[in-house]
Amino acid sequence: MKFIDPRIDFAFKKIFGSEDAKDILISFLESLLGLEGDRRIAEVTILDPFLAPKIREMKYSVLDVKCRDHRGITYIVEMQIQKAAAFLKRIQYNAAKTYTQQIEKGEDYPKLNQVIAITITDFILFKSFDHCVSRHESRETVTGQSFLQEILYYFIELPKFDRSLDTLTNVLEQWIYFIKCAGTLETIPDTIRVEPIRHAFEKAMVANMTAEEYEYYEKAGIAITDAQGAIQLAREEGRQEGRQEGRQEGRQEGWQEGRRENAVAVLLRLLSRRFGLLPEGVSDKLARADLSTLETWTDRVLDAKSLDDVFGG
Repeated sequence: MKFIDPRIDFAFKKIFGSEDAKDILISFLESLLGLEGDRRIAEVTILDPFLAPKIREMKYSVLDVKCRDHRGITYIVEMQIQKAAAFLKRIQYNAAKTYTQQIEKGEDYPKLNQVIAITITDFILFKSFDHCVSRHESRETVTGQSFLQEILYYFIELPKFDRSLDTLTNVLEQWIYFIKCAGTLETIPDTIRVEPIRHAFEKAMVANMTAEEYEYYEKAGIAITDAQGAIQLAREEGRQEGRQEGRQEGRQEGWQEGRRENAVAVLLRLLSRRFGLLPEGVSDKLARADLSTLETWTDRVLDAKSLDDVFGG
C-alpha cells in the first residue's frame, strides 16, 4: 500500500478539498481550533473544490483550501513547502482580502464574518519558540485583552513536530502526524482510530487515484523538487561568489592597509626631520588615522610651522 504525500500541494488539495470528504476537513478544523459542543462545525461549503482538470492549469503555489461553515466563518487552509519572500505579508494580505470581499459596500459592515487563516509549513517559520502549533491575534497592549478577532491566524510548523506514532495523545497530533508522515507509510496505523483520519488515508491511497491525478501529483512533486534544487543552487552559487568576493576584498583590504602603514611611516619621518623629537601620542594619532587623512597631513608638513598646523582643521 502506498500513500501520496499530503505536503505536496496537489495531494493536500485532493485530501482536504474534496466535496466527497468534508468530514476530513471538518475534523481537522475542529481539532485545531478546539471546537466542542455547540461550537462544532455542522457543515462546510468548500469554496474552491478539488477538480483535477482545473488544478492541472494552476500554479502549485496558489493551491489552498477555502471553506465556510454554517456560522459564516471562512477558513483558508494552506500547505507551504518552502518559504517565499514576504511570506507572512502574503498570508495577512490573503486573509484581509477574503475578509473585505464578503461585502460590496461599507454600509454592510454587520454582514462581515470572521476569517481564520490556517497555514501549515514544512519549514520553521518562528524561531523564537519551539511549539509547532501557534495562534496569532491582535491584543490590547496594556490589558492583554483581545477585542479585534475578526481575522485570526493559526500556524502548524511541521519540522517542530517530533512525536512518534506511539506517543500521539489527541486528534490534532494525529492529524499533524498524518500530514507529515503519510507519504512514508505503507499501511494505515492501527493506533489511529479516528474515522475522518482513516478516511484521509483512504483518499491518499495511490490505488484510489486516476491515472491523470497520479500523473499530475508526480509533476507537482517534481516541480517542488526542482524549485528546491534551484534555491539550493542559488545558495551555493551565492556562497561561492561570496568567497570569491571575500578573497578579492581581502586582497584589496590588504593592499589598502599596506598603503596606510607606509603613509604612517613616511609621515613620521617627515615630522621628525621637520620638528625634531615628537611628543608622546603622535604615533598613536597617526596609527588611528585613515589613508586620506594621512595624505592630507603629509601635504601640510613642508609649509607647517608647528604640529598644530599639520593636524589642524
